[in-house]
Amino acid sequence: MKEKLKRITEKYYNPFEATSFPKPLYSKEILDNFEDGKAVSFAGRLVSKREHGKSGFGHLSDEVGRLQFYAQLNTLGETYQLYKDLDVGDIIGIKGVLFKTRTEEITVKVTEIKLIAKSLRPLPEKWHGLKDVEVRYRQRYLDLIANSEVRDVFIKRSKITALIRNFFDNLKYIEVETPMLHRIAGGAAGRPFCTHHNATDSDVFLRIAPELYLKRLLVGGFEKVYEINRSFRNEGVSTRHNPEFTMLEAYCSYDNYEYMMKICEDLFSFLSKEINSSLIIDYQGQEIDFTPPWPRISFADLFQKEFGIEYSDSQEVMLEKISEKLNLAKGLSRTQIMNITEELIEKNYPKGKPAFITDYFTWTSPLAKKKKDNPYLVERFELFIAGLEVANAYSELNDPIEQRERFNKQLEVEEELPKKVDSDFLLSLEYGMPPATGLGIGIDRLIMILLNQPSIRDVILFPLLKSLDSMDKEQQNTEEINQVKDNTIGL
Repeated sequence: MKEKLKRITEKYYNPFEATSFPKPLYSKEILDNFEDGKAVSFAGRLVSKREHGKSGFGHLSDEVGRLQFYAQLNTLGETYQLYKDLDVGDIIGIKGVLFKTRTEEITVKVTEIKLIAKSLRPLPEKWHGLKDVEVRYRQRYLDLIANSEVRDVFIKRSKITALIRNFFDNLKYIEVETPMLHRIAGGAAGRPFCTHHNATDSDVFLRIAPELYLKRLLVGGFEKVYEINRSFRNEGVSTRHNPEFTMLEAYCSYDNYEYMMKICEDLFSFLSKEINSSLIIDYQGQEIDFTPPWPRISFADLFQKEFGIEYSDSQEVMLEKISEKLNLAKGLSRTQIMNITEELIEKNYPKGKPAFITDYFTWTSPLAKKKKDNPYLVERFELFIAGLEVANAYSELNDPIEQRERFNKQLEVEEELPKKVDSDFLLSLEYGMPPATGLGIGIDRLIMILLNQPSIRDVILFPLLKSLDSMDKEQQNTEEINQVKDNTIGL
């Protein structure tokens, strides 16, 4: 291909010197507003080409579709040779007039053609679709070129994010931005990424959640705020988890978690109707009905039934009962508890509907307000859809004395997280934060469900993957292990 570029440059011009080409309309706009003989200017990637002696057809692809063009020697003259020299994958611009072929396909009869960027590598699998999952995720640009349905997923993702903004804007929430670099990792249970800031010679963390900064804004007088943010957790990679992910967090003063349940029902049903034109969708073979109201299930009752745990049991007693029931010799880590919780909820929640899981134990929720009628439980819910935890909300704890006690207790029992308390956040609470409720939504998981995608990697443009070097090393180790096995057969 580089030799081809050299010949084209010597014969015509260097295509990479092009800086622009007029493209007033997308392909779909041209097709939807067809007029015979209408002059058009269009640019895109050459995705098909077929020559018939002194004429030929081709298709150009752009962000929303593709458009056929017709090149003819009699019309283009010497420039027709440029058309013959083009390769599938090249970026070209055309000008011409619209007509319909005998098969009624809208086509541009080209009067001017220009190569504006040369493809130096062949496109994958001759447009039969890029199937290799590793290539699709590592070279997303090829995935987007070869699979138009993938491009459509990310166009719809952008639309969903815009709809979420419109929803909260219409409720008079204010969109804000809070820091991504934190001196203390807080606001959620998660292992942070740590880095070093040279100018202040201090360690900082990529945020695991924006919660504590957003609640500072409630102290400062903002009453309704939200942030669509990037957060980071130094944990596992799977079809449900990516270390870098997108969250929505919204906070409302003078209301409680019951209000946020209604927000979830209204928001999710609104998005389903806007994106899928229905409150009933299919997700990986499951029918999900978003019609409110949604059922509620007591987390505490599930654990009492499964493990014999009482509301008043201490954290230590609860973990002992779980370990005993599961025949685990060692203590449970936070990750193990999360996995057990997800499996238990998935086993018990009603299929076909989103479900609010309520009545979480106080020790599992250090930032949530206790229930008035039961201090062992908090005013909190998690929203599960098709077995996926999608949202988390609670009535916010605004008592600075109790909050400090909860933080200190958390440090005593939590072995995986940094041993620091955010004293500035506690200081802000001492100036008075109104009663409030907060909601966190995993945008990536929500989009997975709304767009019927099996993996979180299918809705993140560039998901984090193992390096090729580490994969090669794993493969080498596997081969060495297998070789040892082969050599020991018969010994």
